[in-house]
Formats: sequence, C-alpha cells, structure tokens
Amino acid sequence: FDYWRKSKSNGFVLSLSGGADSSTCAILIAEMLKRVQAELSTSELNEKLYFINNQYIKLSDILTCVYQGTENSTKSTLKAAQKIAENIEATFYHWSINEEVQSYTQKIEKALQQKITWEVDDIALQNIQARSRSPIIWMMTNIKNALLITTSNRSEASVGYATMDGDTSGSISPIGGVDKHFIRNWLIWAEKLLNYPSLEFVNKLNPSAELRPILQVQEDEKDLMPYDILNRLEQLFIRDKKSKEEVLKLISKEFQIENIEIFVNRFISLWQRNQWKRERFAPSFHLDDYSVDSRTWMRFPILSGKIE
Repeated sequence: FDYWRKSKSNGFVLSLSGGADSSTCAILIAEMLKRVQAELSTSELNEKLYFINNQYIKLSDILTCVYQGTENSTKSTLKAAQKIAENIEATFYHWSINEEVQSYTQKIEKALQQKITWEVDDIALQNIQARSRSPIIWMMTNIKNALLITTSNRSEASVGYATMDGDTSGSISPIGGVDKHFIRNWLIWAEKLLNYPSLEFVNKLNPSAELRPILQVQEDEKDLMPYDILNRLEQLFIRDKKSKEEVLKLISKEFQIENIEIFVNRFISLWQRNQWKRERFAPSFHLDDYSVDSRTWMRFPILSGKIE
C-alpha cells in the first residue's frame, strides 16, 4: 500500500499466468485493499490517495490482470487465472502472444538463414516467449499509470530461473524476498483460512513455466530440483555461508536421497552465473532472515571463480 501511495500511481498491473507466483501476488493485492479499507474510511483513504476522487475503491479499479497465452499454455492455467480474477473481482483480460513470438523467430531465421528448432535452440525459444509478454504488459501499465508487478520469487532469483526483461520486468516484486517452497504452502493456507476458493485451481497444478511444447510436460522441479531441497541449499549456502563440503555433508544427512551431490553442484553453478540477474531485479520486501537482493543484503561478484 505504501509503495502504491508514495509512487502516486493508479494501482497495479499483473501478468497473471495462473501459476503459484502470480496468483500469490494477486491475492496479496486483494488482501492489501481489504485490510486498508477495514482500517480507513473512504474519505481517509482518498486523502492518502489524493488522485482518486472521493469514491469507494473496488479492486477492479486498481488491479488489472492479464493472461498472456501461447500455443504452449494450457487450459488449466487459463482457467486458474480466470477463476482467481473472478474471485477477487479484479479487471481481467487474456490474449495470445503467438503472433509476436512467431514474428521474432522468423526474423532471426531469415537473418541467420537457418531454422530455429526446439532440439537445438531450447533456451532461446523459451526466453522469447517470456520476453514477448513484457512490452505489451508495460504498455498496459503505462496507459493506466500503474505499477507493474514482478512475480519472481527468491528461489528463482537464487538460481536465475527467470527471463531477464521477461518475467523479471516490473516496478515492485512483492514475493522477491520469499522462497517457492514457502509460497506453495502459503497458497494452501490462503485457500482455506483467507477464503479464496479459486486457489484450488492453482494448488492442484505442478509449477511450470509452460514455455516448452505441451507434449513435453514441462515442470519447474524437473528443470531445477525439488523446491524443498533448493530452499535448504539456499539457506545453507547463502544465509549460513557454508562451504560446498559442509553443505554436501549436511544436505546428505537431511534428505538421504541418491545422487544429491548433483543438486548441490547445480545450485552452486546456477547461483554463481546469475548474479547479473539479481543486480537487475525489481525492488522487493525484506521479509525473511536473509535475502538475495544485492542492493540490501547479499553482495556477490558478478563474475567469480569456482566455489569449493
């Protein structure tokens, strides 16, 4: 609320994918308005938000959600996004960005005189989808004089599992200070205790970027590692500043799964190579006993040697 008020903007725009992160952001904004209105009268609220003319503020006045699908998006996530927007009474739009993705891809194919394929160009084809969503959602944000919500969480920031100038685009990152393991548990809690039944449609889905072809059944934990392990590695390595040897010893005792060293090496490698992304993330709130925000808590070289 304070960020909204002090930025003198008209509210928020959110690229609502139907996944855990963007759904959490939508619920947080709904809860923000609900709690502010419980504490302040309409006149008091309008006095703080001087640019709104003496009216009772509905969530649809301040939150615009957009589902930006591609041929790789599923009906399940569209339904989840629609149900959440309906539940919280936010303004909701959905459109396809297939045309934009195809246009970029065809231009590169013409320039390089070669076919772009999933077999060879997997990361490029994933990233162009995330980046194609950014210009149009920023346009909506500018037109509405609003704040664009960044939906990346701390786990994604740790390992760089986010597309720079794509899903990292935004003005403020409400969940940048908390991990994905926490978010998934929080959503289950919020469905029941905060009374958001629409979260059922999110909570039954496995987290997925939905950037690869549907038949590949992309899942975040298959791309990375189980989120509970990622979260624990983050704590040991970043918060507790343990060496690789110490981390491996502790994590092996706690999880007792085969080849866990693969996850340790993967985490450290991804952490090292993605500091440049963390340098450019939108401002986030410091909500935990540690953070990966390079400006406020965790300094780390942009380029570094091998960590032992």
